[in-house]
Amino acid sequence: MRIKAALAALASLPIIIGLCAAVGTGSARAQAPIVIKFSHVVAPGAPKGLAAERFRVLAEQMTRGRVKVEVYPNSQLYKDKEELEALQLGAVQMLAPSLAKFGPLGVKEFEAFDLPYIFPTKAALNAVTEGPIGRSLLRKLESKGLTGLAYWDNGFKVMSANRPLHDPADFRGLRMRIQGSKVLDAQMRALGAAPQVLAFSEAYPALQSGVVDGTENPPSNMLTQRMNEVQKHVTVSNHGYLGYAVIVNKKFWDGLPRDIRAQLEGALREATTYEKAIAQRDNERALETIRKTGKTTVYTLTPEQQAAWRRALLPVQKQMEGRIGPELIESINRTTAANR
Repeated sequence: MRIKAALAALASLPIIIGLCAAVGTGSARAQAPIVIKFSHVVAPGAPKGLAAERFRVLAEQMTRGRVKVEVYPNSQLYKDKEELEALQLGAVQMLAPSLAKFGPLGVKEFEAFDLPYIFPTKAALNAVTEGPIGRSLLRKLESKGLTGLAYWDNGFKVMSANRPLHDPADFRGLRMRIQGSKVLDAQMRALGAAPQVLAFSEAYPALQSGVVDGTENPPSNMLTQRMNEVQKHVTVSNHGYLGYAVIVNKKFWDGLPRDIRAQLEGALREATTYEKAIAQRDNERALETIRKTGKTTVYTLTPEQQAAWRRALLPVQKQMEGRIGPELIESINRTTAANR
C-alpha cells in the first residue's frame, strides 16, 4: 500500500527522465541532473554498501555531473520485501537485491544460486555469473520491467545460533531466519530446522528477542548488522552463497541518452571490480573480528563434518528440479566441475 500510494502521488506530477530540451526560460531546468535513487538494505560499510558509494562517485565523475546518484542504505527507503515493487513502479531507479529475491518475483531460475554446495569455489561461481548462464538469467528479468546490469558478491555463508552447530542433527528444532526462498526453506527443513522468513532489517531484533534461534549470512553481514552480539556460536560451513544483481528500472534505463548509459555502464564495471575485490577480504576480516570479541565461538567444520553436511543437503538439488529446472542445475554443475 505504501508503494502504491507513493506511485499515485508521483503520477500527479510531471516526470522528467533524461535531459529535456531548453524551451524559453526553461534552460535552467534543462541543466538539472538526472537523479538515480539507489536503495539497498545493508550497512554502508558492508561490501554492497561500499560498492554502491563507489558507483555513486564514479557515475557523477564520468557523466561530469549530468547524473546525480542518491544512495539510501540500511532499508532507509524500503525493506527488502518492498524494494523490487518500488523499482518496478519507478519510485527508485536502481537496486542490488540478493538473488533470492527474484524467485518470488516469478523468475525462479535465480533460486539456483541458493542451492547448498552448488558452488565449490569462487572460481566456479565466477564461471557461472560471468559466463553465458549468468547473462541468460539477467535477460529473464526484462519481462518484469527490470534490466540486469551486473552481479555483485557477498561471499559464502556461515551458520549461527545460540548452540554449537557441528553436525546436521544439531539443527533439530531450531527456528532459523531465512530470506523468502523455497530453496532456503527446503535447506533448513533438510537439516531438521524450522525456517522463518524475515526481512533483513528484522533479523537482528528477532535474534535478540528469541523469535528465531539462528540464521545464515556471510560474516560481513553478520558483523555490520551486529548479529554476532546475539549469537553465541558461528560455524564456518561455506554451505551456500549470497550474491546480488545490480538492476535498474528498464523503462528508465532505456530512456536515458545513449552516452549517459555508456558512461554509467563504465562506472558500474569499475564499481563491480572493486566490489568483488573487497567482498572476500571483508568477510575474512569480519570473521576474525567476531572471533576476537570473545563473545562468539567460531568453529570450522572438519572434513568429516563437512561431508555429513553435504550428504544432508545435496538432496535439495534434486528436490528443487521441478522449480528451478533440471537443465539449469545440470548446466551449473557441469560449469562448476570444469572450473574448480
